[in-house]
Amino acid sequence: MLPVHKKTKMRKRTRRSHHALVPVALIACPQCNQAKLPHAACGNCGYVNTHTRIELGAEES
Repeated sequence: MLPVHKKTKMRKRTRRSHHALVPVALIACPQCNQAKLPHAACGNCGYVNTHTRIELGAEES
């Protein structure tokens, strides 16, 4: 069955207005100044906050 009315460009574009990509927010690690995700451990030094640090070991292959 075919649609009765044509969907206008404005209606299509209004519906798709929420499909835009959002850039990833990165912050500098206070310890080593490498880029990291906020509220996450640093991949370089393992720093989380002043009281917490995660020990990074060698990856097993």
